[in-house]
Amino acid sequence: MISRRAAATAALRASVRRACSSSSRAADPDDQLLGLLEAPEPQRGPRLSSKDFAFLQVPTPVLHAAALPPPEAVLISKAIRAYASDFDGKAERFLRRHRDFLNDAVVVAVLRSVRTPELCVRFFLWAERQVGYSHTGACYNALAEVLHFDDRARTTERLLREIGEDDREVLGRLLNVIVRKCCRHGAWAKALEELGRLKDFGYRPSGATYNALVQVLATAGQMDMGFRVQKEMSELGFCTDKFTVGCFAQALCKEGRWSDALVMIEREDFKLDTVLCTQMISGLMEASLFDEAISFLHRMRCNSCIPNVVTYRTLLAGFLKKKQLGWCKRIISMMMNEGCNPNPSLFNSLVHSYCNARDYPYAYKLLNRMAGCGCPPGYVVYNIFIGSICSGEELPSPDLLALAEKVYEEMLASSCVLNKVNTANFARCLCGMGKFDKAFQIIKLMMRKGFVPDTSTYSKVITFLCEAMKVEKAFLLFQEMKSVGVIPDVYTYTILIDSFCKVGLIEQARSWFDEMESVGCSPSVVTYTALLHAYLKTKQVPQASDIFHRMVDAGCAPNTITYSALVDGLCKAGESQKACEVYAKMIGTSDNVGSDFYFEGEHTDSIAPNVVTYGALIDGLCKAHKVVDAQELLDVMSSNGCEPNHIIYDALIDGFCKVGKLDNAQEVFFRMSKCGYLPTVHTYTSLIDAMFKDRRLDLAIKVLSQMLESSCTPNVVTYTAMIDGLCRIGECQKALKLLSMMEKRGCNPNVVTYTSLIDGLGKSGKVDMSLQLFTQMITQGCAPNYVTYRVLINHCCAAGLLDEAHSLLSEMKQTYWPKYVQGYCSVVQGFSKKFIASLGLLEELESHGMVSIAPVYGLLIDSFSKAGRLEKALELHKEMMEVSSSLNITSKDTYTSLIQALCLASQLEKAFELYSEITRKGVVPELSAFICLIKGLIKVNKWNEALQLCYSMCDEGVNWQSNNSFDGG
Repeated sequence: MISRRAAATAALRASVRRACSSSSRAADPDDQLLGLLEAPEPQRGPRLSSKDFAFLQVPTPVLHAAALPPPEAVLISKAIRAYASDFDGKAERFLRRHRDFLNDAVVVAVLRSVRTPELCVRFFLWAERQVGYSHTGACYNALAEVLHFDDRARTTERLLREIGEDDREVLGRLLNVIVRKCCRHGAWAKALEELGRLKDFGYRPSGATYNALVQVLATAGQMDMGFRVQKEMSELGFCTDKFTVGCFAQALCKEGRWSDALVMIEREDFKLDTVLCTQMISGLMEASLFDEAISFLHRMRCNSCIPNVVTYRTLLAGFLKKKQLGWCKRIISMMMNEGCNPNPSLFNSLVHSYCNARDYPYAYKLLNRMAGCGCPPGYVVYNIFIGSICSGEELPSPDLLALAEKVYEEMLASSCVLNKVNTANFARCLCGMGKFDKAFQIIKLMMRKGFVPDTSTYSKVITFLCEAMKVEKAFLLFQEMKSVGVIPDVYTYTILIDSFCKVGLIEQARSWFDEMESVGCSPSVVTYTALLHAYLKTKQVPQASDIFHRMVDAGCAPNTITYSALVDGLCKAGESQKACEVYAKMIGTSDNVGSDFYFEGEHTDSIAPNVVTYGALIDGLCKAHKVVDAQELLDVMSSNGCEPNHIIYDALIDGFCKVGKLDNAQEVFFRMSKCGYLPTVHTYTSLIDAMFKDRRLDLAIKVLSQMLESSCTPNVVTYTAMIDGLCRIGECQKALKLLSMMEKRGCNPNVVTYTSLIDGLGKSGKVDMSLQLFTQMITQGCAPNYVTYRVLINHCCAAGLLDEAHSLLSEMKQTYWPKYVQGYCSVVQGFSKKFIASLGLLEELESHGMVSIAPVYGLLIDSFSKAGRLEKALELHKEMMEVSSSLNITSKDTYTSLIQALCLASQLEKAFELYSEITRKGVVPELSAFICLIKGLIKVNKWNEALQLCYSMCDEGVNWQSNNSFDGG
């Protein structure tokens, strides 16, 4: 025992002396100051040439052909605008010369290009009069868009009457299109207004118009109005189509009026079939009428209607939504016995629900059944299962952890990965059970698959990081030393303090520091420097100042490494000005360094900075965008005989690139080459990234060619910079081709690469391709993070894909992303501040101080409200309040959007419920919300209540604006 302890102590002392007396040879550059001296080994891979990137230069007009309007449309649009004052003369003469090219695509393109209502109407009427041409539905829709027929504005009667005077048939078609357009937008009240306008002009609605009205009224829950419209269309000889009957029957069942639905189906001369029964079952499930829904399932069999997979999935989704897990098991058994299977999304939701109910055996049973049902388990369901077991504050039981390990092995066999949060939680649980080696293996394996450990991760797995990157062995050795009466010396304490500081456990490191002083073990300059550097890196400047004063008072003279640590730590804490003051005092050129900072005491003689000191300060100045000061410091460094290394040049080049000074960056690049330093992949990447962002593609290609000629292989950061740059200039197809190339070259894209491309595709209107790329990303084993989900949800909402956006939100929650994550930088690691700002997320993250899913809820609620899907919006609002209750988050904009939508839908009672809810929280709603509530009260002749609400507005200090009125809202 004694010999083993002595050997271990000797080994520790030797390793500490080597670490303290030499530059850091195997440490992360962020933690080891001397890491600035050496560059990592260049990445080796297949040899590339400039020919491989030739497609970046070659124009590919075919890629954009579909997005460009026909040439004839461009000419006609320009002529109409040019001859706007003489349409009957010069404009028509020009149009007659080009009428041979007239078709619906040209007409639609011209209408969308001209946009002026009067000119569009005149062109539309002229085109209709041309022999051999007739407007299609797309043309009418385009004209309706130009005339602003939506829920925000109204068009004057003059234009409509002008159309009617020229061609009554055209006006009739247009008015029918307008009604159907309002229905598609969910604006049932506006649709009824436009129906009245249509009748006032003496036209009869078409059958398609009536069916659209019945559908939108059913969706909005206006059943009585729907019956009246249905009766009217029947009297005019129009038949309700099967789709409309199904929508109406589902809406009636949703209100519990299933008998009325049956009568309506019989009256419309339809027979119950699988589709109609499934729709009615869906409505009954939403109304929580479970027994009636099951009875309809039996009724289907009696009527020889065989339930299909959609029927069972509808039942299963309904029971799952209402958390009726017992019913779910019965339905799963029934459907699988009949050869019907849940889809992957439903399987994910089922596993999630049973995991939440802690029924892990059944959840695992479902997991095993997925492959046999044609949908093998993937990224989402594995993260659901393992995250559920390991995400709790308390450690799982040994049996449960064994089950999680078993599922983890199956996950690896399926080439899937855990996300960052679940990786850390799983490793923490393994360490809690004493499985240190396996936890370490998991971290290393996930790192190879793109997982980047951070401070919080290290905090959870502290027992396997220290000596040789395994803290637990050093900690256990330290405990054993004290338990057997062996007093640790300064080297033992120093290695523990240094290692625990590097994993973010500064309080534990500080307790050992205090302990070593209390037992008479004097800290060395290395001990002080390790703790001082750790405090500064975490922006705890007062604590760092205290350590420095204690160091000076103890007679321990700071050395160059200490001052370099001060400079580096202050720069990392964003205190570049104080870092400059430390440097000035260090070289003896300043007597004033702040008010009470580090230089009180005796040991204040000037000390010559080394390459690490200069490198840390230059890097900090560049990150603070003080590149001119950084360049001046480079000149001073050279004049003092301290030769800059390639990492310093890289930092300065990157700094100039970040502020858009490409010419200065190139000057530093040439200076670096003259000094005999070969540019690294980081050098080239900084230049290429800046050139792509500056849209100087020609220069970027030249730098790329030079990079390849010097046998410097692009890495994932280089490819990502090019992909992001191509997306910024709208070259998404080239970006996709570049993504394919990097994969073929063995360079796996990371989450930043995929997110940049997903955002670029979304901004160019290719949301479907964004969704496909998101799926590909997961399939390739790259776990999405908060930014990826947020970007994709934004684009889905903008494109009207609200169900897909809601599904993404559910998936993000199911994979155990936390409600909020302190220190959002760890979650969005790898993304530059500028990129986060370009997505519109920087202000959101900084205002919350965390990653929050509440803004995502707000976006979805607003989108569903504008689409007229108020029940879904209210459901999301309720869910958001439950999720955000612990954070005390109240979104005034979300409440205002919901209140306005409910008022427009004549649901005043629900609107006032939300009004009461927000005022109880001490938040005053927006003025527009008050106006909508007052208008709603006036509409139902509740004048006294409207006046009371006006008085309450004055009491609550709502500011009136001169441009607001009850008419304009």
